[in-house]
Amino acid sequence: MRLSIIVPVYNEAATIAEVLSRVLALELDLDRQIVVVDDGSTDGTREWLDAWVEGQPDWVAVEHHAGNRGKGAAIRTGLAKVTGDYVIIQDGDLEYDPRDYPRLLAPLVEGRARVVYGSRFLGARPPMFFTQRMGNVFLTRLTNLLYGASLTDMETCYKLFARDVIAKLPLVADRFDVEPELTARVLRQGIEIVEVPISYSGRSYVSGKKIDWRDLIVAVRTLVRLRL
Repeated sequence: MRLSIIVPVYNEAATIAEVLSRVLALELDLDRQIVVVDDGSTDGTREWLDAWVEGQPDWVAVEHHAGNRGKGAAIRTGLAKVTGDYVIIQDGDLEYDPRDYPRLLAPLVEGRARVVYGSRFLGARPPMFFTQRMGNVFLTRLTNLLYGASLTDMETCYKLFARDVIAKLPLVADRFDVEPELTARVLRQGIEIVEVPISYSGRSYVSGKKIDWRDLIVAVRTLVRLRL
């Protein structure tokens, strides 16, 4: 069995080395594949990745976008390259810890789920701006209302799929609206999303956080459009 890890990256020169180091250091009872997709970085991330990948095994690959197209576009580029039985998305910052992978994988490996989300709200209270927390609560409740779900964290980065599930999703979102699109399309197929608690270390906008209130509006539109 193999886990494919898609790492969309945009201007993460300060964190990408540590993130990839943590992913490579994981001890898992299955093979892995890492596909890093640089989404037009201009801060030296692209150059660092090109030098880094030269010393990696053949199950590690780096793809490049000529310009910044967005997280959704980067995920689609990664999906075109994956070969694993399971697929997980890993952001290039340090908000999410790859050491949570075994916890996420357990329901899939045990045959209890086909899609698993890592919820930041099932464990200890995560460090998060008030506006960010309220935005997450609102979008999650809207998702549950529209799709009859019972999620606690729709906007989580840690979304883990059986490959046959995500490969069939007709994804079109280019930017952060890929998060509600993934969830909506899974729920529209009647597939249950199982949640497990994960750790979370939120960062500030000064430190490089990119999502903002405009993405909230687009997320609402995406959820409503795909439901209708």
